[in-house]
Amino acid sequence: MKIVVTGSKGFIGKVLINSLHKLGHHIIEIDLELGHDVTEWDTFSSLSNYDCLVNLAAKLFVPDSFKDPLSFYNTNVVGTLNAIESCRINNAKFIQFSSYTYGAPDYLPIDENHPVRSFNPYSRSKIMGEDICKSYHSDFGVKSIIFRPFNIYGINQDSRFIIPTIIDQAKKGKVILKDKRPKRDYIFVDDIISAVIKALDYDPKGTEVFNLGSGISTSVEELVLIIKKTFEKPFDVEYLEEYRQNEVLDTVANIEKIKEALNWKPKYSLKEGITKIIHNL
Repeated sequence: MKIVVTGSKGFIGKVLINSLHKLGHHIIEIDLELGHDVTEWDTFSSLSNYDCLVNLAAKLFVPDSFKDPLSFYNTNVVGTLNAIESCRINNAKFIQFSSYTYGAPDYLPIDENHPVRSFNPYSRSKIMGEDICKSYHSDFGVKSIIFRPFNIYGINQDSRFIIPTIIDQAKKGKVILKDKRPKRDYIFVDDIISAVIKALDYDPKGTEVFNLGSGISTSVEELVLIIKKTFEKPFDVEYLEEYRQNEVLDTVANIEKIKEALNWKPKYSLKEGITKIIHNL
């Protein structure tokens, strides 16, 4: 297949590109690092005769979305609009990476029918991106797959996220964290890639939404214990007991829909994924 990947030089993009090349697909990369700006229509105007576009280009780090909302809305909303417009013109399938968009859950595990809630500028921009996908199917018949990944982790992830933060501190002998209580559903990046590969051969019925998670939630405290058992050197741990206002204390994905539709399930347990990261240090 001829596949366009935006955000190809990012954390997920690099792993995806490598996997797609191994499978023999022809890849067109779009990334700021390569001089491409997804907020500019010129980035997409010359693309032609491709089969699918995987939209990974995004601003991700939630605290930054409060400091620089314009860049988040530009990249995550305007970038999505440009990408799916290119799919409309080329009669191509669109694979959109959204995010955890459920806020404080009404029930667990969280399925795709759970109400979406905007709880920061980042999540709001991702929900707007989803709405664009739905509009483009209603108005123009563009078929889309929307992935809602829960907490992605993996080798070479940005050090500001929780697992690389713990590992970086562990190297120095002491881990200091604010709150040991929050439980999250962690999914290894290689499992994300396998879902994308499954989606390439899937014909969505309009706009279809799939959770991407493990179906298991793990607290910060449990996460530290897993890393401690895998890490070669011992390290101390301190919890400051500083709690964020309106903290969501538990999230876990219901992944039955994607299991049935795409015949996908995660391969890596949290322990196996963390072991891969630490062995790669």
